[in-house]
Amino acid sequence: MKKETLLEIILGTTGGLIFAIGLTMCLIPEWNLFTPGVVVSIIGFIVLLFIIPIYRKQNPKKVKNQKTDWGLVLTWTIGIVGSLIMGFGMSKIMVGSPDKIDLIIGMLTGIVGFLICALNYPVYAYLKSNN
Repeated sequence: MKKETLLEIILGTTGGLIFAIGLTMCLIPEWNLFTPGVVVSIIGFIVLLFIIPIYRKQNPKKVKNQKTDWGLVLTWTIGIVGSLIMGFGMSKIMVGSPDKIDLIIGMLTGIVGFLICALNYPVYAYLKSNN
């Protein structure tokens, strides 16, 4: 794994978590943390923006007739689906007054979504090795 790829993964994970925590702070009215939540979300978004120069350095401009990397498209799709599943689990736990069954469903769903996100890079590495 290249140093830039590892840095992209670290920045993406930390920036996404900071951004999500800020949004959570904004969206739960009982916490009364809307303004600090906006600030934390902006900080997370700025951390995510730091990925762009690293990505551009590693991947120069593409040639017009270059084929689409379907492995990359698949891994982006898997990552988005995993994030949505994990977000569903988090919202099941955090919104309202959850019952025990809501807590269990939320935790299991969140763990499944996290595992989908965590296994995304090995899937991409496997697809790249078979090309």
